[in-house]
Amino acid sequence: MPIVVNLDVMLAKRKMRSKELAEQVGITEQNISLLKSGKVKGVRFDTLDAICRALDCQPGDLLEFRKDLPTP
Repeated sequence: MPIVVNLDVMLAKRKMRSKELAEQVGITEQNISLLKSGKVKGVRFDTLDAICRALDCQPGDLLEFRKDLPTP
């Protein structure tokens, strides 16, 4: 998929673990893992908002469009 999720990069930059982010955002650690792996088809704006607040970042820091990747 041409949308790449860079959540793991932002977690590393902020020195935060998935468990801590899950607690702050109010979703399960399993859902954070699915987001990090890019195995989700979508994300709710309120979840994206909570992640951006917790990581002090912009949505563009988490999501990247790569036209060189195939579309499923």
